[in-house]
Amino acid sequence: PRLGRRGTVARQVFGVIVTFFFFVILNNWFGIFPGMGSIGFMEVHEGKEIWVPWLRSANSDLNMTLAIAIVSVVFIQAISIRTVGLKHYLQKFFNFKSPILFFVGLLEIISEIVKIFSFSFRLFGNIFAGDVLLIVMFGLVPFIAPIPFMGIEMFAGFIQALIFSMLTLVFIKVSVSHGEAH
Repeated sequence: PRLGRRGTVARQVFGVIVTFFFFVILNNWFGIFPGMGSIGFMEVHEGKEIWVPWLRSANSDLNMTLAIAIVSVVFIQAISIRTVGLKHYLQKFFNFKSPILFFVGLLEIISEIVKIFSFSFRLFGNIFAGDVLLIVMFGLVPFIAPIPFMGIEMFAGFIQALIFSMLTLVFIKVSVSHGEAH
Protein backbone atom coordinates (compact mmCIF):
# COMPACT_ATOMS: atom_id res chain seq x y z
CA PRO A 1 0.00 0.00 0.00
CA ARG A 2 1.03 3.53 -0.61
CA LEU A 3 0.60 6.55 1.60
CA GLY A 4 0.40 9.16 -1.13
CA ARG A 5 3.23 11.65 -1.52
CA ARG A 6 5.18 10.30 1.41
CA GLY A 7 5.90 6.88 -0.10
CA THR A 8 5.29 3.31 0.94
CA VAL A 9 4.53 1.99 4.39
CA ALA A 10 8.06 0.55 4.56
CA ARG A 11 9.57 4.00 4.21
CA GLN A 12 7.24 5.29 6.92
CA VAL A 13 8.04 2.61 9.50
CA PHE A 14 11.73 1.89 8.81
CA GLY A 15 13.08 4.60 11.10
CA VAL A 16 10.84 3.64 14.00
CA ILE A 17 11.59 -0.08 13.65
CA VAL A 18 15.33 0.57 13.60
CA THR A 19 14.97 2.86 16.61
CA PHE A 20 13.10 0.12 18.49
CA PHE A 21 15.86 -2.34 17.62
CA PHE A 22 18.74 -0.13 18.79
CA PHE A 23 16.89 1.09 21.88
CA VAL A 24 16.13 -2.45 23.02
CA ILE A 25 19.56 -3.89 22.19
CA LEU A 26 21.47 -1.10 23.92
CA ASN A 27 19.30 -1.39 27.03
CA ASN A 28 19.78 -5.16 27.00
CA TRP A 29 23.55 -4.91 26.67
CA PHE A 30 23.74 -2.20 29.33
CA GLY A 31 22.97 -4.88 31.94
CA ILE A 32 26.21 -6.73 31.11
CA PHE A 33 28.51 -3.94 32.35
CA PRO A 34 30.38 -4.77 35.57
CA GLY A 35 28.51 -3.62 38.65
CA MET A 36 25.10 -3.61 37.01
CA GLY A 37 22.77 -5.32 39.45
CA SER A 38 25.59 -6.44 41.75
CA ILE A 39 26.39 -3.12 43.45
CA GLY A 40 23.69 -1.88 45.75
CA PHE A 41 22.45 -2.01 49.33
CA MET A 42 20.29 -4.10 51.65
CA GLU A 43 16.91 -2.66 52.56
CA VAL A 44 14.40 -3.86 55.13
CA HIS A 45 10.96 -4.24 53.58
CA GLU A 46 8.08 -5.76 55.55
CA GLY A 47 10.50 -7.29 58.03
CA LYS A 48 12.69 -8.91 55.36
CA GLU A 49 16.03 -7.80 54.02
CA ILE A 50 16.06 -7.42 50.24
CA TRP A 51 18.86 -6.52 47.85
CA VAL A 52 18.31 -3.25 45.97
CA PRO A 53 20.77 -2.64 43.10
CA TRP A 54 21.83 0.92 42.35
CA LEU A 55 21.99 0.32 38.61
CA ARG A 56 20.37 -2.29 36.40
CA SER A 57 19.35 -2.78 32.78
CA ALA A 58 16.33 -0.70 31.82
CA ASN A 59 14.67 -3.72 30.20
CA SER A 60 14.91 -5.73 33.42
CA ASP A 61 12.22 -3.38 34.77
CA LEU A 62 8.64 -4.17 33.79
CA ASN A 63 7.77 -0.46 33.65
CA MET A 64 10.20 0.15 30.78
CA THR A 65 9.12 -2.87 28.78
CA LEU A 66 5.47 -1.97 29.31
CA ALA A 67 6.12 1.58 28.13
CA ILE A 68 7.92 0.54 24.96
CA ALA A 69 5.22 -2.07 24.27
CA ILE A 70 2.52 0.60 24.53
CA VAL A 71 4.46 2.85 22.17
CA SER A 72 4.84 -0.03 19.72
CA VAL A 73 1.15 -0.97 19.75
CA VAL A 74 0.03 2.67 19.43
CA PHE A 75 2.43 3.06 16.50
CA ILE A 76 0.96 -0.06 14.86
CA GLN A 77 -2.55 1.34 15.23
CA ALA A 78 -1.54 4.77 13.92
CA ILE A 79 0.12 3.35 10.80
CA SER A 80 -2.89 1.10 10.21
CA ILE A 81 -5.33 4.00 10.40
CA ARG A 82 -3.12 6.15 8.20
CA THR A 83 -2.72 3.43 5.59
CA VAL A 84 -6.15 1.83 5.30
CA GLY A 85 -8.28 4.69 6.58
CA LEU A 86 -10.32 5.04 9.74
CA LYS A 87 -13.45 3.40 8.30
CA HIS A 88 -11.70 0.19 7.20
CA TYR A 89 -9.66 0.15 10.39
CA LEU A 90 -12.76 0.30 12.61
CA GLN A 91 -14.50 -2.39 10.51
CA LYS A 92 -11.86 -4.77 11.79
CA PHE A 93 -13.27 -4.32 15.32
CA PHE A 94 -16.91 -3.35 14.78
CA ASN A 95 -18.68 -5.41 12.16
CA PHE A 96 -22.42 -5.90 12.63
CA LYS A 97 -23.09 -7.89 9.42
CA SER A 98 -23.37 -11.15 11.36
CA PRO A 99 -22.99 -12.37 14.94
CA ILE A 100 -19.84 -14.25 13.99
CA LEU A 101 -18.16 -11.15 12.55
CA PHE A 102 -19.19 -9.21 15.67
CA PHE A 103 -17.58 -11.88 17.86
CA VAL A 104 -14.45 -11.85 15.69
CA GLY A 105 -14.30 -8.07 16.21
CA LEU A 106 -14.37 -8.57 19.98
CA LEU A 107 -11.54 -11.08 19.67
CA GLU A 108 -9.57 -8.53 17.61
CA ILE A 109 -9.99 -5.93 20.38
CA ILE A 110 -8.75 -8.44 22.95
CA SER A 111 -5.80 -9.39 20.73
CA GLU A 112 -4.71 -5.75 20.46
CA ILE A 113 -4.68 -5.43 24.25
CA VAL A 114 -2.86 -8.74 24.67
CA LYS A 115 -0.11 -7.54 22.30
CA ILE A 116 0.96 -5.03 24.93
CA PHE A 117 1.36 -7.69 27.59
CA SER A 118 2.97 -10.13 25.18
CA PHE A 119 5.59 -7.59 24.10
CA SER A 120 6.36 -6.39 27.62
CA PHE A 121 6.47 -9.70 29.50
CA ARG A 122 8.51 -11.47 26.80
CA LEU A 123 11.20 -8.81 26.86
CA PHE A 124 11.12 -8.32 30.64
CA GLY A 125 11.22 -12.01 31.46
CA ASN A 126 14.14 -12.84 29.21
CA ILE A 127 16.28 -9.88 30.22
CA PHE A 128 15.50 -10.11 33.94
CA ALA A 129 16.30 -13.83 33.94
CA GLY A 130 19.60 -13.12 32.21
CA ASP A 131 20.48 -10.44 34.74
CA VAL A 132 19.72 -12.81 37.61
CA LEU A 133 21.82 -15.53 35.97
CA LEU A 134 24.80 -13.19 35.66
CA ILE A 135 24.49 -12.01 39.27
CA VAL A 136 24.37 -15.60 40.51
CA MET A 137 27.34 -16.64 38.35
CA PHE A 138 29.42 -13.66 39.52
CA GLY A 139 28.50 -14.53 43.11
CA LEU A 140 29.47 -18.18 42.79
CA VAL A 141 32.63 -17.96 40.68
CA PRO A 142 33.56 -14.30 40.17
CA PHE A 143 36.31 -14.53 37.54
CA ILE A 144 36.36 -16.97 34.63
CA ALA A 145 33.04 -18.87 34.81
CA PRO A 146 30.74 -15.88 34.05
CA ILE A 147 32.45 -15.05 30.72
CA PRO A 148 30.52 -17.61 28.61
CA PHE A 149 27.30 -16.48 30.26
CA MET A 150 28.06 -12.88 29.33
CA GLY A 151 28.41 -13.99 25.70
CA ILE A 152 25.11 -15.82 25.93
CA GLU A 153 23.48 -12.70 27.36
CA MET A 154 24.87 -10.55 24.55
CA PHE A 155 23.41 -12.98 22.03
CA ALA A 156 20.09 -13.14 23.93
CA GLY A 157 19.97 -9.33 24.04
CA PHE A 158 20.43 -9.21 20.27
CA ILE A 159 17.75 -11.85 19.70
CA GLN A 160 15.27 -10.07 21.98
CA ALA A 161 15.82 -6.76 20.17
CA LEU A 162 15.37 -8.52 16.84
CA ILE A 163 12.18 -10.25 18.03
CA PHE A 164 10.70 -7.01 19.39
CA SER A 165 11.34 -5.03 16.21
CA MET A 166 10.33 -7.86 13.88
CA LEU A 167 7.08 -8.51 15.76
CA THR A 168 6.24 -4.83 15.48
CA LEU A 169 6.92 -5.02 11.75
CA VAL A 170 4.86 -8.20 11.33
CA PHE A 171 1.93 -6.73 13.26
CA ILE A 172 2.05 -3.64 11.04
CA LYS A 173 2.02 -5.82 7.92
CA VAL A 174 -0.90 -7.89 9.19
CA SER A 175 -2.87 -4.82 10.19
CA VAL A 176 -2.24 -3.04 6.87
CA SER A 177 -3.01 -6.21 4.87
CA HIS A 178 -6.33 -6.55 6.69
CA GLY A 179 -7.34 -3.21 5.23
CA GLU A 180 -6.46 -4.34 1.69
CA ALA A 181 -8.96 -7.20 1.91
CA HIS A 182 -11.87 -4.78 2.20
